[in-house]
Amino acid sequence: MSETSLQDRIDAATFDFTMGDSAAAERCLRELLAENPDCFAAWHALTEVCYAEQNYEAALEAAETAHRLRPEDIHINTSLSRIWVQRGDKDKAEHYGAQARMLGWKEELKSPPPEGSNP
Repeated sequence: MSETSLQDRIDAATFDFTMGDSAAAERCLRELLAENPDCFAAWHALTEVCYAEQNYEAALEAAETAHRLRPEDIHINTSLSRIWVQRGDKDKAEHYGAQARMLGWKEELKSPPPEGSNP
């Protein structure tokens, strides 16, 4: 399946979720993932749908899968931190929060400073 059609399906699930149909969004994402188990964007979207529905166990499972696919992604580390906060594990929440901050700093360091700014 092409990246465009994968993204179209993720966008459709996101639209369902935005319109208040979380069940349809989750169903769509799970179908997509059954066909494309390595689709990071779908795992991350599923993480957020499950989190919003307060299904923290399913959100954690989806987030951990996404994290295995892209451990250096700022957003999935942030999602994992939020999930662990809800599950009451401060140490894990802080770990993933710190990872997200470090990844953010790495991105900032890659960008040149704006013209006219002082180093």
